[in-house]
Amino acid sequence: MKVSEIVEKLGLKVFSGHSGLDREVSGGYVSDLLSDVMGFSQEGQVWVTLQVHQNVMAIASLKELAAVILVKGFQPHESTVQHSNDENIPILGTDLSTFEISGKLYQLLKQQ
Repeated sequence: MKVSEIVEKLGLKVFSGHSGLDREVSGGYVSDLLSDVMGFSQEGQVWVTLQVHQNVMAIASLKELAAVILVKGFQPHESTVQHSNDENIPILGTDLSTFEISGKLYQLLKQQ
């Protein structure tokens, strides 16, 4: 499944990284602890978090993640948006809680 399909099916907002919407998604990872994501996330996963600073994109790029979903209406800092565009890794957003969007993402990816 591509990031663009997840955006469409879950009604997510695309903040940045539009050129990466064709990335393939292999799964999801949920954590707000950057060291946890750095240590355990896998290439191609979508990261669900409430972190909005540019270190999010440094880790997303390092781990070759497919996209980042920000929860609860959080919006990325401008430096994070710039980094997202440079790395072609989409930053997506939702007003849903981490619990709600994670469950929806899981169900969507499980259908593959």
